[in-house]
Amino acid sequence: MLRIRRFDERASKMVKRGQIPGTVHTSIGQEAQVVGACMALGDTDFMTGNHRSHGHPIGKGAPLGPLMAELVGKSGGVCQGKGGSLHLADFAVGSLGESGIVGGSIPIAVGAGLSSKVLANDRVSLAFFGDGAANQGCLYEGMNMAGVWKLPVIFLCENNQYALSTPAHTVTSGVIADRGSGFGMPGVRVENGQDVLAVHEAVSAAVQRARAGDGPSLVEVITYRYNEHSEGLRLGVDYRNAQEKAQWLARDPIVLFREDLIRRGVAAAEELDALEADVLREVDDAVAFSDQSPYPELSVAFDDLYSDSRFAVHRFRDSSFGTLEAVR
Repeated sequence: MLRIRRFDERASKMVKRGQIPGTVHTSIGQEAQVVGACMALGDTDFMTGNHRSHGHPIGKGAPLGPLMAELVGKSGGVCQGKGGSLHLADFAVGSLGESGIVGGSIPIAVGAGLSSKVLANDRVSLAFFGDGAANQGCLYEGMNMAGVWKLPVIFLCENNQYALSTPAHTVTSGVIADRGSGFGMPGVRVENGQDVLAVHEAVSAAVQRARAGDGPSLVEVITYRYNEHSEGLRLGVDYRNAQEKAQWLARDPIVLFREDLIRRGVAAAEELDALEADVLREVDDAVAFSDQSPYPELSVAFDDLYSDSRFAVHRFRDSSFGTLEAVR
């Protein structure tokens, strides 16, 4: 959780300094549900994210350096700098990708679940999506397919209660977790998504069900993002109630878990302070790795594209950019 928090805090600063192109969407405040869910998965299990998914590969064990380099657009990134913040993937930890298209990565997780069933490899697939994606048709197509074929898929709704600036209760009818019953799967709602152990317990039960061949599950986790929808976004209106935000800030998942570890005698405050210092060094090292990594060469622009390269060449030659050589 500390790795995600400090990584996202540094990324936020780097965007504002112009060191990261575009913007980033941070998971600050949502770390407990990310880590609780990811740590319920095995090393070889699959996962897909959404536009707010730097933390998910971290929760699955991905090193920070290649992730930071990807945000900056460097060739040392997990996608050689081509995915950036919104479309990164790290197959080494089972992260099959994220998408800036709302709900767009859900069918990929279902496809991974289908492959697991066909190959009988005991792998589980988990799809993260936000409350804004809870009303997308691709979610229900995926849930229907997973329900009919009893695929080992977990659909996890990260309900941070706002789709950009739209409160979920103004556009979503009923309880999202209750929708699982319509597709023959259990639906569980974790009311305290700031409790990493509560999330871990709920997702672990869904993972166990999937591995046993009993099919998919829907898990809704109630959480809250502390920052804006994306870094640098200024809407000019305060769409979140100040008292509401203050109440959630008082339930910081990292602070709560630290207190819990000390209270249980699992770790002393000094040990946790040292752990935090170690994490800050990891983030510094990640930035240094990114700084030392070169930008990708223009010659690799068409590599890794699933298309006919001849068509791509002709398309550019016929475009207003002129010839391909001119584009280069």
